[in-house]
Amino acid sequence: MTKKKEKKQKNSSQKKTYKGIVDVTRSGMAFVVVEGLDSDIMVKQKNLNSALDGDEVLVDVIRQGKSMGRMEGHVTDVLTRKKTEFTGTIQLSKTFAFLVPEKGAWLPDIYIPENSLKGAKDGDRAVVKIVAWGEKTRKPVGEIVEILDATNANDLAMKEILVESGFPLQWPKDVLDELAAMPGAGNLNAKDREGRKDFSKILTFTIDPVDARDFDDAISIRRLKNGMLEIGVHIADVSHYVQPNTALDKEAEHRATSVYLPDRVLPMLPEKISNELCSLRPHEDHLCFSCVFQMDDKAKVKQYWMGRTIIHSRHRFTYEEVQEIIQTGEGPYFEEVLLLNKLSQTLRAARFKAGAINFSSQEVRFQLDENAKPVGVKVNQSDESHQLIEELMLLANRTVAEYVSKQKVNTHPIPFPYRVHDTPDEEKMHVFAVFAGKFGYKFDATSPETIATSFNKMLTLVQGKPEQHVLETLGIRTMAKAIYTSDNIGHYGLGFPHYCHFTSPIRRYPDVMVHRILAQVLEGEAKIDKLLEKRCKHSSDMERKAMEAERAANKYKQVEYMQDFIGQTFEGIVSGVAHFGFWVETVFAKCEGLVSVHGLREDYKHSETDYALVGLRTGRRIRIGDKVTIRVVGASLPKRQLDYELVEEGSDLPPLKKGGRSERVERRDGSKKTGKAPQTKSRKKKK
Repeated sequence: MTKKKEKKQKNSSQKKTYKGIVDVTRSGMAFVVVEGLDSDIMVKQKNLNSALDGDEVLVDVIRQGKSMGRMEGHVTDVLTRKKTEFTGTIQLSKTFAFLVPEKGAWLPDIYIPENSLKGAKDGDRAVVKIVAWGEKTRKPVGEIVEILDATNANDLAMKEILVESGFPLQWPKDVLDELAAMPGAGNLNAKDREGRKDFSKILTFTIDPVDARDFDDAISIRRLKNGMLEIGVHIADVSHYVQPNTALDKEAEHRATSVYLPDRVLPMLPEKISNELCSLRPHEDHLCFSCVFQMDDKAKVKQYWMGRTIIHSRHRFTYEEVQEIIQTGEGPYFEEVLLLNKLSQTLRAARFKAGAINFSSQEVRFQLDENAKPVGVKVNQSDESHQLIEELMLLANRTVAEYVSKQKVNTHPIPFPYRVHDTPDEEKMHVFAVFAGKFGYKFDATSPETIATSFNKMLTLVQGKPEQHVLETLGIRTMAKAIYTSDNIGHYGLGFPHYCHFTSPIRRYPDVMVHRILAQVLEGEAKIDKLLEKRCKHSSDMERKAMEAERAANKYKQVEYMQDFIGQTFEGIVSGVAHFGFWVETVFAKCEGLVSVHGLREDYKHSETDYALVGLRTGRRIRIGDKVTIRVVGASLPKRQLDYELVEEGSDLPPLKKGGRSERVERRDGSKKTGKAPQTKSRKKKK
């Protein structure tokens, strides 16, 4: 054997193959992320072998860096496609076409044969699904799913955001076929009712947003003969209709979550399931999976029962209606509502006393006109009506998780999709503690428990003070992200050693998994799901993608809204800093834009420990939480980007008037006028 052949054979025998996820950077360079490896495997574009961002692949290491540095690889097989639908522009020839993706998408043009064009014209925007890859060319072949209406800019933008995030716009034919075979809502037969505890005669009602159409939870309440209160948390029994390994189940698992954009909801389940069969509408019998508690008047749980039920909701409340009952003591079922509120507030106080962190939360929503154009902003605070439902849902979630955690199969714990939240990162916590100390707030970081206590003390003391916004914002950023996993490390933020998601199976796939496993346990037939951790990871990934889509859509609406205020000045709060500039969120509309350092009067350096930009000449600090005045100078819808400039003291602009707005307004034609802050109109959110 020649030395050349011997060396080749030796290298071949040492070749390593790994399984991982492709991560394509903005520059187009790709890496395969392998769990357990210290560094990712670099893959050049020519060696991706049709793999795309997010795909699960097998990769061979073809080159090892010097001194065990960065490995280079070649993708040998694509195991799972993360995404199959893409948006772009049609380039039409006589008998075929290509979909040309957006610049920077790092996707080859998709070939579309004539019989898959569906009437598309040259230059049309479209959604295309990849159905095959050429054997020789390794180029994608696709079919048109939907031709997008370029005249409706908002609809086009929202759909492109969803597709970019990996969420399909339409239901596959096999899913629609399964739906067609299902009975209509309200048609419960004897088999549906079999083996269920009947709660239909017990007072039950729902509490949801005014524009909700899918009611996936209901509350029942009654006083028992022994003097105890029976509180039922009833959740739509989605798993009764969505059976494992059906087309409907596979599609739900792939989507993993519903996506909520400003003007629409892309549901995890088709409307026949989410808004009809499983929506707990009033005055109808519905199938539920329930967690029922016996508790005393001090909210101490004495015993509980879990199982499948039948309920009949007597009334559909909105949060606003319940809040009015709480405040006035008058309204439908006011005695029961007030009692439930008292129990929930007791549970809430006990939770914080036990170590939960009391971060306040607010939801910012755009008010849209009939064309989905933003005309105003509404900030929803968490009030007692929301907390009533929240605390009962938390009680059910942790009770289910705690119960299943004690069950075993052949002496082994049952794999279960826990919702976990890790303790804060030590380095981030140290930086934050030093920063909070500059405002006089002391942090005891000796243990997770003392950190939680310090956080709650600070959050109480900071209320109404100038530094409240910055400390609340940065405090949240020190926290880890909650995820789904079978490794039960507990939920730090809630202070629960056991926690899961049981209460929203219409919009979250992990809840469906929880229902199935709980049903198996209750029936004494628990099974080991070897793919559960993979499903958990996928659900966590899709949850993150849904949040990114929601942020992108909200940003689009922010830009669309602020387009009308180019040249106007606003009071804002510095919401983030970087070496190239800082972000400001306007007070009146909560719209965030970037102030570039290039537009400032002096050079600045970025101080990570102070969360600030520091002027090299004057030492002036621009820090997160600072109040500033900005002028809107740019609003790009294609880039979803707002550009602001800092209005410095001594500039030619008039001083800011009370309310945060200069009355000087610059028209788009360059002329000037005076104006008042825009009036907002309330409207019901479309779904």
